[in-house]
Amino acid sequence: MAAVLSDPDQPDGQRAGLRPDAELFIVMNRGSGKNEKDEVRAAIAAQLEAAGRPHRFVPVAPGEILQACQEAARLAREHGGILVAAGGDGTMNCAAQAALAQDCPMGVVAQGTFNLFARQLGLPLDAGEAARALLNARPEPVQVGWVNQRTFLVNASVGLYPKLLADREIAKQKLGRRRWIAMLAALKSLLEWRAQLVLDTELDGHLRQMRTASVFVCNNRLQLQRVGIEEEVVAQVGEGRLAGLLVRGTSAWAKLRMLVAAAFGKLAAEPEIDSFTLRTLTVGARHVRRLKVATDGEITWMQVPLRFTVAPRPLQVMLPPPDQRLPVK
Repeated sequence: MAAVLSDPDQPDGQRAGLRPDAELFIVMNRGSGKNEKDEVRAAIAAQLEAAGRPHRFVPVAPGEILQACQEAARLAREHGGILVAAGGDGTMNCAAQAALAQDCPMGVVAQGTFNLFARQLGLPLDAGEAARALLNARPEPVQVGWVNQRTFLVNASVGLYPKLLADREIAKQKLGRRRWIAMLAALKSLLEWRAQLVLDTELDGHLRQMRTASVFVCNNRLQLQRVGIEEEVVAQVGEGRLAGLLVRGTSAWAKLRMLVAAAFGKLAAEPEIDSFTLRTLTVGARHVRRLKVATDGEITWMQVPLRFTVAPRPLQVMLPPPDQRLPVK
C-alpha cells in the first residue's frame, strides 16, 4: 500500500502494544443530517456489539469536533484503546492531530464526500463494513504532512484553493450540499480569481522567488493520480516526500483549460502547472503577516513564513490485513 510506511522493527500484531479487544473511542461529526448520523451510528454499533467489542461514542458539542477528538484521544491513551473518527476528511484531520498529540492509534470510518484518505488506504466506505474491518485491524504507520505544525492527511494549500473552498462552502449553505453545486461554485471562483502571490521560498534548502496563483502541497497519491500528475512525482509521495503544485496562469482561458485537464486526468500536460516533490517547503509572502491556509478542506489563518514538511513521525492507523483491503480507486 503506497501510503503505508514500512516498520521492520515492529512485527504485525505487536505495534503499539494493543490488546485484540482494545476499547474503541468513537467520534462522529455532527455536521451531517440527524437521520443520516443516527443510521451511521447504528451501523457501527451493530457490528461492534455483535462482536462483543468494547466501545463508546464520545459526545460532540456543536462546532467542537476538535475538542471531542482530543477527549477521545486522551481516553484512548489512558485506557490503551483506539480513537475512531467517523466523518469526512475534515473530521479525519482533527482526529489525526489528536491521535498524534496523544500517541494513540486511529481508526477510520469514512463518511465524507471524497474520502481520499480512506480510499488511499483501501478501507471500506460503508459504515458497517468499516466498523467490521476494525475488528481485526492492526496499527500501521502512515505518513502525514505538516504546515506550521498543523497536520494534513490529504493536502494543504495557499492562494486560489482556499478561496475555492470558502466559496464552495458558502454556496452549499445557501443552495444545498450537492456535488454539482460545489462544482459550479468552484468554477465561478476560479474564473473570478486574479491575484498572484509573490513568494520567497526555500525548497529543500534551495532559495527561489516565485509568482503563483496557488501553492498546493499533497500527501495523497490517489488525488494526484486522479488529476493526472506525472507518475515519477506520484511514486515518491508517502515515501518521505510530498508533492508540490504551482499554478502560474491567471487568464480565464488558462484556468478553464486547467480545469478541463484536471477533470480528464491530464494536468501534467498543462504548461501553467509546475509539479515537484519536496521534503520541506518554506513560503514567505511580502507585505503580509498572515495567509489563509487550507488543510484537508478546513481554512485557517496562519502566520508567515509557512513551512510545509513531512511530519517527524507517522500516524498509526488501524488497517485490516493487506488481503482484506479494497483496491485503491
